[in-house]
Amino acid sequence: MARMIEELEDETGAIIKYKRHANGRGLVSPSARVAESAFIDATAYVEAHARVGLDSWVGAGSWIDKGATVGDRTFVGSNVHIGEGCVVGSAVRIGSNTKLGSDVMVGNGVRIDRDQQVAAGTVIEPKGGAKSRAALAAMSRPLTQRSQQSRRAA
Repeated sequence: MARMIEELEDETGAIIKYKRHANGRGLVSPSARVAESAFIDATAYVEAHARVGLDSWVGAGSWIDKGATVGDRTFVGSNVHIGEGCVVGSAVRIGSNTKLGSDVMVGNGVRIDRDQQVAAGTVIEPKGGAKSRAALAAMSRPLTQRSQQSRRAA
């Protein structure tokens, strides 16, 4: 099967290349890492160095910005912007028409209602969950990275 590459022009006139994700046909930067089991809607974008975990769903018109991480089994509704450098944990649900500013941290299992604006640098903790940015970042690392770290520590 041939790889389809799409070229789009950004606001500065630079040409950016994207590939179509097999599951949903969304546009994914070649430097992004998206699990094969993730669904990326055909009108959604995953930017450079972003990651989307196993069995996650990115809805129509949504945009995962540069360097953002979306954990496993996370639902991102339609027209959602996940800002640059955000870390969204596993089993999170983000309602449609929501915007996360840059460097937002969202813990595992958190629910964010639709039509929300979350300010840059905000930390949203799960009930009874992690208490620091470092703990939230560790929770949302891909499983392969966590298992490699535990092997090194042993």
